[in-house]
Amino acid sequence: MLVTIVVAVVALILGLIAHHFLRRHDSEADDVGLSVKELISPVQTLTVLILAFVLATAAGSYNRAEEAVHSEANAADHLAETAEFLPDAAQRHRVQADVVCYTRAVHHYEWPAMNDGHPAAEPSVWTADLRSAFKDIGTDQGAFGMLVGADDNRAKARQARLTESTAAVPAAIYWFMLVLLSITVISLCLCIPRRRNQPQLATLAMATALLTATLLLVHDAERPFGGAISVDATAITDVEQQATRDFHADAPGAALPCDDRGHKKDSGA
Repeated sequence: MLVTIVVAVVALILGLIAHHFLRRHDSEADDVGLSVKELISPVQTLTVLILAFVLATAAGSYNRAEEAVHSEANAADHLAETAEFLPDAAQRHRVQADVVCYTRAVHHYEWPAMNDGHPAAEPSVWTADLRSAFKDIGTDQGAFGMLVGADDNRAKARQARLTESTAAVPAAIYWFMLVLLSITVISLCLCIPRRRNQPQLATLAMATALLTATLLLVHDAERPFGGAISVDATAITDVEQQATRDFHADAPGAALPCDDRGHKKDSGA
C-alpha cells in the first residue's frame, strides 16, 4: 500500500515539475489547456467501471447465498427422509425431531442474526444432538452412511450460508465508491452551462439517481439476509413443515423436544 501511494505522489510531483519547465515558454494561447470536462472524464469512467465491478461482486454473493440456502434445505430434507429407513422407531423419531427443531431454530433464530453477519447458537444444539444420535445408531445400520453424508452436506451448506451473510464488499471499498460518486456528481455539475441548461439538469438528476440506486443495490446485495432484496427462509420453512408432518404421521401423539421456534424444551416439560 505504501509503495502505491509513494509512486502516485512521485508521479504527480514529476508531472507538475515537467509541466512547469516544458511549458513555461508557451504562448498565452496555450494557457487554456485541458477543460474541466476533459480532466474529470477519467474519474467518471473509473467510477462507472468500479461500480460495475462491485455490483457484480455483490450479485455473485447474493446468488451464492441463495444456492447455499437451497442446498441446506435439500440436505435437511434428505436427512429426514433417510431417517425413515431406520428400523428402530425411537432412533427414527429422534432424527426426524432433530431435523424439525433444527429448521425451526434456523428460521427463527439464525435468520435474524444473519442480518448482522452472525450465526445463532440454537441450531447447533440440534446438530450436536444429531451427532449423538448417529453414535447411538451405529455403523452397522445400513442407513448410517446416508445419514452421515446428508448431515455433512447440511453442515457445509450452513457454513456457506453463514459465510455469505457477511459483507462481500469491504467497508473501505464501499466508502471509496461513495467518495467517487460524490466527485462524479460534483464534476458533472461543473460541466453544465449556466444558461438554457434545463435538459442538462434533468439528465444530471437522472444520472445521479441511477448512480445512487446502483450503490444502494450494492449495499443491499452484499448483505443477502437483510435489506429490501434479502433471501427469505421459504426453502427452510418448507422442509420444516414437511418434516413436522412426517414426524407426527410416524409418531402420532408424540411431542417434539422443541417449541415452535426451535428452542429446546426443559427436560421436565
